[in-house]
Amino acid sequence: MHKRDFLGGLVTLSLGAWALPSQAQVIVRIAPPAPREERIPPPRRGFVWAEGSWDWNGRRYVWRPGHWVRARRGYRYRADRWVERNGGWVRERGGWARGDRDGDGVPNRLDARPNNPNRN
Repeated sequence: MHKRDFLGGLVTLSLGAWALPSQAQVIVRIAPPAPREERIPPPRRGFVWAEGSWDWNGRRYVWRPGHWVRARRGYRYRADRWVERNGGWVRERGGWARGDRDGDGVPNRLDARPNNPNRN
């Protein structure tokens, strides 16, 4: 195989991967079980606790335990959740969303003082 053929194949593969959707939405016909009770460890400075949640492995629900996620100033963390749509269940992945300028954990739209420099 020539170097040129190898590089051409590599470019083709990378373009094909780029065109694929990042996450296919899976609809599950069985409702997820109730969330498990988790013992949340003591707070860690600079981190946010991401609650555990149920994941679908293609055949059944599997519990994924909670874990610490490094905090991001000016953002709030939303946990994974399952929502019912058109007779099935769809997992909405959690992640970071803008909207907490002062880092107090209250979204700006609900915060009486969103820019409070003296937050606790």
